This record gives sequence, C-alpha cells and structure tokens, in this order.
Amino acid sequence: MNTILRGLTAALSLVFAMPAMAEITVTDLDGRTVTLDHVPDRVALGFYYEDYLAVTGAEGADKIVALSRAPWADWRPGQWKVYTARFPQLEGLPDFGNADDNTFSVEALIAARPEVAILSSWQTAAIGEPGVKQIEDAGIKVVVIDYNAQTLERHLLSTRVLGAVMGQPERAEQLATMYETMSSDTLARVAKAGPSHRKIYVELAQKGPGEVGNSYGNGMWAGVIDLVGGENIAKGQVENWGPLAPEYVLAQQPDVILLAGSEWLNKPEAVILGFGATDELAQPKMAAYTTRPGWADLPAVQNKQVFGIYHGGNRTLSDFVYARAIAKALYPEAFADVDPAAELADYYKTWMPVAADGLFIDQLK
Repeated sequence: MNTILRGLTAALSLVFAMPAMAEITVTDLDGRTVTLDHVPDRVALGFYYEDYLAVTGAEGADKIVALSRAPWADWRPGQWKVYTARFPQLEGLPDFGNADDNTFSVEALIAARPEVAILSSWQTAAIGEPGVKQIEDAGIKVVVIDYNAQTLERHLLSTRVLGAVMGQPERAEQLATMYETMSSDTLARVAKAGPSHRKIYVELAQKGPGEVGNSYGNGMWAGVIDLVGGENIAKGQVENWGPLAPEYVLAQQPDVILLAGSEWLNKPEAVILGFGATDELAQPKMAAYTTRPGWADLPAVQNKQVFGIYHGGNRTLSDFVYARAIAKALYPEAFADVDPAAELADYYKTWMPVAADGLFIDQLK
C-alpha cells in the first residue's frame, strides 16, 4: 500500500546479536513521508483527542505530554470534564496554544519534549511549513491527520496512520472497517430509498432564538447533509457558514430542522447537548426556537421534525452515527430499525475509555 507502510517488525542483528529497532513509516494526511524509530512514548496532541484515544485505547492517555487545550477544554467542556475525571493527569499537561486564535506556540510544544507531534491538517496549515520545520529541527516527528475533510478516504487513512504510529495497527484496522461498514450501510439505505426531496435547515443553537446562529453551506453539517442526499437550504446562500435571513428560512419551508447544540458555558439560551446534558433541560431550549415569528407554521415544526444534534460529534470517528441520525430524519422508513443513540452508546462501550453519558441526539416532543 503506497499511502501507509507499516513496518512494525523486529529482526535479529547477525553482527551484534541484538534486536533491531522497529521502524515505522507512514505517509501522513499532508502527504509527507514520516519515519519513526519506534512507537513513541511521548506525544504532543493537537486535536482529534477522542479519535486518538479510540485508536490507542486508554493507555494512550499516559503518553500525552502536551496538548492544544482550548479546542478540548473550552470548546467541549463537558467532554473535557469526563476525560479529566478518567485521566486526571490531562488537567496539568502543558498547553501549546490554539491555532484557531493564533496562540499556537511551537516553542511551548518543543519544550514539552515529545517524540512526535500529532497535529491536524488545519493546524499545520496555520503554523505553515516554517513552524513544522522548527518542530522537526528540534528532533520531533510531525504526523498530520485529518477528519475535518469529511471524506471516507481521509477518515480511514487518518485512523490507519494513527494506528501505525501508535503501535495499534490491528485496532485501527478494526475501527476503519467498522466505520466503512456503517457508512456503506447508510449510503445503501439512502440509495435504495431514492431522493427524499425534504428540505433541511441547520442552525448553530448557541445564541438562543433571539439571534440567528450560523448555518452551513459547505462542510461541517452541510457535508453530512450532502452525503445523505438532503436538500440543504443553506447551500448557495453561505459559502461555508453564516446566518441565513429569517425571511429566507420561512420562505423555504424546511421539512426538517437541526439545532446543533453543545456543552457551551455561559450561554443561557443555548441548546445544551453532549456529555452531562439531559432531555429535561434540552427540550425547553429547543422549543424556544419554535416561538420565533412564523416558525409555528413551518412543516418541520408542524410535523415535529425538529432535532437536536451534538455539534462536537461531527468530523470524528463517531460521526457515522450523526450521519445516520440525519438520514433517519430524511428517510424515516429506510432507517426505521436504526437507533443512532444506541449505536453511539455501543461505539463508546466498544472503543472509548469513557461512557457516552449525556444527550447527543434529541427530538423535540
């Protein structure tokens, strides 16, 4: 396979009568060939925290010596709380900053003395080739993965690269096979059902009904809707993300509304979903959106097709579940036997070091 070569073999040296180092060579998601002398014991982790732990298992947490803290602790505080309860050492790890707000510090990463830095493609794009070279010049290998692209190919390759680098190729292959199987099942059901012709509207439900949140024209939730053949009313209206005019939403008469919720702090009107979230608290926040002018007459509201979906679940190895949840809203008969919430619980039970305790998918009653 020309995209990833997994050495992971040891040979007995005939000259010195001692085992040779087990070299690992991968082609990462930036297309760079990276060779490691051995499975690393010290890892700087930039993003994709849950995916890293899905591949490594619980023991992978002990190898993290630094991380980009904000995208985990600040963006997903409920998730962070669960993982730091399971792995208290995460709380005290050095933070090398956030590429999203230009606080990423190459110097802080180097100071933690990792053997490898596992970064996302958007992080290496932010620090540029000079930043990557500075890390490498310090003797630290840089390995790039990418679940943000939302393609099956890059999801699978990222998983296999992680598995090779972290000495878990078999576990990674099992995860990749599972993901591909579930994705193929979703697409087969969609193809058999035929076009749904149901219009769908997604809103980032962070600000409450008094202020319009972002929708998605490309990528993120738009990428999932495209995958399952939904008619996204934001397509062509916003390039990647941005708010839609209230009048436009009313005119489009969406059949399905998705409110993307998360574990936001200090957002009293937000739809709170994720770790620690409850239906009791989510329902009134979701219902508040339907009190907007004109929303009571929308087909989605009339037919009780308003859903909450966990914003932190997309662009991960568990995102096949959210694709199936959206597909079920668009093709209810084709997915009648599919329970996305149960599938998510099973994924965590099988692959993750924590349980999926919370509310990740909801429907307005």
